[in-house]
Amino acid sequence: MTELDPATRDALAALILTVADDELVIGYWDSEWTGIAPMLEEDVAMSSVSQDEIGHAAALYAMLGELTGRDPDELAYAREPDAFRHAPLLDHPRTDWAFTIGRRYLYETADAARLQALAGSSYEPLAQLAAKMRREERYHLMHVDAWLRRLAAAGGEVRERLVAALERLGTDALGVLDAPDDEALLLSAGILPEPMASVRARWLERIGGPLGELDLPVPSGGPRPGGRRSHGPDFAWLHGEMTMVSRSEVGATW
Repeated sequence: MTELDPATRDALAALILTVADDELVIGYWDSEWTGIAPMLEEDVAMSSVSQDEIGHAAALYAMLGELTGRDPDELAYAREPDAFRHAPLLDHPRTDWAFTIGRRYLYETADAARLQALAGSSYEPLAQLAAKMRREERYHLMHVDAWLRRLAAAGGEVRERLVAALERLGTDALGVLDAPDDEALLLSAGILPEPMASVRARWLERIGGPLGELDLPVPSGGPRPGGRRSHGPDFAWLHGEMTMVSRSEVGATW
């Protein structure tokens, strides 16, 4: 594509940052299951999924670094908590296994819809990376779908916990597909092939079938006030955990 004007470049940078922050934060939250997952196989599986997410974040931060001249490691680990742009869905702590599966299902399905759109971007580096991420994320979707069905069919307290998680998280999940800053610029440049409102509508239609089949809550309402710019104490704690090593010796090369 032709060289980007400064305003379009800044809008693209903000878009990449939101996706990168989403991937980094959910990767760190779910990496907490390492060693305490319900069974050994899930120790390995959730660790692998989390590593994939953090790897995707690293690739996105590297792309952002090339676009803006900023250091990818500083983008990931040197910002203060209120500078992160992840969706409100990812502000909640790990909680229990049903909560994690409910959130992971909502995030993975929304992210799949977003990656499908970004794979058609006119910004070739983003389109190529989104296509690569889609191939890898397909296995995440298969894994979490199997667990969602397993927990839904379990009945009793297990199912009740899953239902409660989906009810609690539904509104926040809509925020994954909020329109980015300066969406009109991104649409006119073809960086976004379609409005995020259309992507969100397609996502809701896609998950409505499986969730309806299992008699589970489907997200509704509107994203919470504050969006991606308002984070609470739970993320402040996670931020301290994930930046602990980098803050131990500022400026070091790891």
